[in-house]
Amino acid sequence: MLKYKRILLKLSGEALAGDKGYGIDIATLEIIGAQCVEVAKMGVELAIVIGGGNVFRGVAGASAGMDRASADYMGMLATAMNCLAVQDKLEKLGVQTRVQSAITMDQIAEPYIRRRAIRHLEKGRIVIFACGTGNPYFSTDTAAALRATEIGAEVILKATKVDGIYDADPRKVPDAKRFDEITHMDALQRRLQVMDSTALSLCMDNKLPIIVFDLNQVGNILRVVKGEKVGTLVTA
Repeated sequence: MLKYKRILLKLSGEALAGDKGYGIDIATLEIIGAQCVEVAKMGVELAIVIGGGNVFRGVAGASAGMDRASADYMGMLATAMNCLAVQDKLEKLGVQTRVQSAITMDQIAEPYIRRRAIRHLEKGRIVIFACGTGNPYFSTDTAAALRATEIGAEVILKATKVDGIYDADPRKVPDAKRFDEITHMDALQRRLQVMDSTALSLCMDNKLPIIVFDLNQVGNILRVVKGEKVGTLVTA
């Protein structure tokens, strides 16, 4: 029994790097791809938004003196590279996919068209959204919130390296408190590192729940769509 029929999975670029910290780790890609295919073959309509931090992070470029808009556009192109890598892996595992880009690049991706994306999902294809919102100054977290709202996703699955949301970094603070459930407003007011404030506000305004979970625990995506208690639920 599935709790969610249409979901949006938000992956950071760093998730694709695995333990390498940079670039794309093929073994990690295989693990992520297998989990995505598992839920897709159960009939879940799956969309994915991927960051680009494993290749280039716009904010880091700007802090080093680059023009912020130029740095952000470079970060968007980095997400396109990650999307093509994920697409290749998913199709090798036997699932049809489409990459839709917020920046026009006809040779490698469709342009983002909302109604077409929804039709792909209805046909059982995994849709991978590249290049964020297509605008500088907006993160891929905001792109995930925006696309999830546009396609009518029931939940955003935010994949991280920890098993939920804590009131401090559990890797630095041993007695950090973990939340099983928290509201969007609480997460905003406490400045918890769930998503940036723009993305959180968008989810709050549209009553879109977010589940923050540990991607390294194989099978967690399937557990979430089945309705099992995994990670932290951010809800209205």
